[in-house]
Amino acid sequence: MNFALRIPDYYKNDIEMLKGDVSINQFIVNAVAEKLATLKTLNHLEKRALRGSRTHALDILANASSVEPDERDKL
Repeated sequence: MNFALRIPDYYKNDIEMLKGDVSINQFIVNAVAEKLATLKTLNHLEKRALRGSRTHALDILANASSVEPDERDKL
């Protein structure tokens, strides 16, 4: 699939600086792929959230241990 793409000149320097060793075409294809993956993930998580239950989540948290975490597990 081919598209005629017009990118504003003010993006040129940023693209050149960030693209590394890949072509501008490949940089843009990767950017599109990342954006699609992000949107698909967001859509998936929103659908999962609609199936969720606040009551069920709170019940699970109520069963959590009250034991202090190991020293290595603390932030």
